[in-house]
Amino acid sequence: MSQHIAVKYHNEIRMERVFFILGAMTAFVGVAAGAFGAHGLKGQMSAEMLSIFEVGVRYQMYHAFALIAAAWVQAQWPSAIVTSGGWFFVAGIFLFSGSLYLLSWTGLKWLGAITPLGGLAFLVGWACLALAVWRA
Repeated sequence: MSQHIAVKYHNEIRMERVFFILGAMTAFVGVAAGAFGAHGLKGQMSAEMLSIFEVGVRYQMYHAFALIAAAWVQAQWPSAIVTSGGWFFVAGIFLFSGSLYLLSWTGLKWLGAITPLGGLAFLVGWACLALAVWRA
């Protein structure tokens, strides 16, 4: 195996591990945030803000699994498109769920303007996974 192919193969293996670890850690935090929301925040914030917080948790959990799927796709059909998709999922979690967490805690409505950027990142991530598998 040439050195270039070996380096490329090594990077792809690394990315699948990175995405799996990020997915598992994001799911861990999502479960903890969900429990905190259900038990620690009830009565501490309005029902509307608690609902916003719960949407953030839900989409964080969905996309924790999406990161694990990206790790699997990278193992099956390695490509830069899969890598891009995984990073779009990470960005989406921070932008979408993060903005909803901050909005629910602070009540600052302008944070809601960031949320659609996270949704767009999620969509691009899913499109990248589909395109990568289509091309495989």
